[in-house]
Amino acid sequence: MKIFPAIDIKDKKCVRLLKGNFDNQTTYKQSPYDQASKYKDEGFLNLHIVDLDGALTGELVNLDVIENIIKKLSISVEIGGGIRSVEKIKTYLNVGIDKVILGSAAIKNPIFLKQACERFKERIALGLDAKKGMLSISGWKETTSLTAEDYLKSVNSYGFSRVIYTDIDRDGTKTGPNIAETINIAKISSAPVVVSGGISSFEDVKKIKEFKKFNIEGVIVGKAIYDGDINLSDLKELENA
Repeated sequence: MKIFPAIDIKDKKCVRLLKGNFDNQTTYKQSPYDQASKYKDEGFLNLHIVDLDGALTGELVNLDVIENIIKKLSISVEIGGGIRSVEKIKTYLNVGIDKVILGSAAIKNPIFLKQACERFKERIALGLDAKKGMLSISGWKETTSLTAEDYLKSVNSYGFSRVIYTDIDRDGTKTGPNIAETINIAKISSAPVVVSGGISSFEDVKKIKEFKKFNIEGVIVGKAIYDGDINLSDLKELENA
């Protein structure tokens, strides 16, 4: 199982939002680069990065920060936040991003998702961010009338290489992941699924690893690391086990 330590960037700083609320954020002292370096030093080979400024504006606001992390640390990065055109996908891939996460743009325009998957094979991940099962878009500020499951069924043949399923109501809360709903998504998905939202402890991650047989590829861990609830060395040992 892959473990993706998370870095959310806003105003060039590491932050965590509570349930996706930009008015309820915690800003951390570590710079995004220093935090990424810490993960690399512990042996993690994969990072999950979200450009929160990009999610709000549709622009690659923190491209320089992200490029610096990739070039200096030689670490695999999946990136999300405001990626709404082929040009932006190409820009990220050209600086060394491993996978580009399409969320709002894919949900608003499934044809864009299909074209991106065909053009950039194995490099596109689908981000499904849901609140009470309904997909949210535009930096989680707008809830759609689409369920995550129905949308996934409609695009399942497009060729994305990973699905990242986030329960927004649990994100940043450390109340435990929505494993049941994630497994429902994983049973449908043609691509492996990554669990996101609510991870609170080492035991949460350990439990998720038991569900690898259900097409679960990995887990994203954010706030619990920043707050010291999970020891990075223990987490790395679990990933290797």
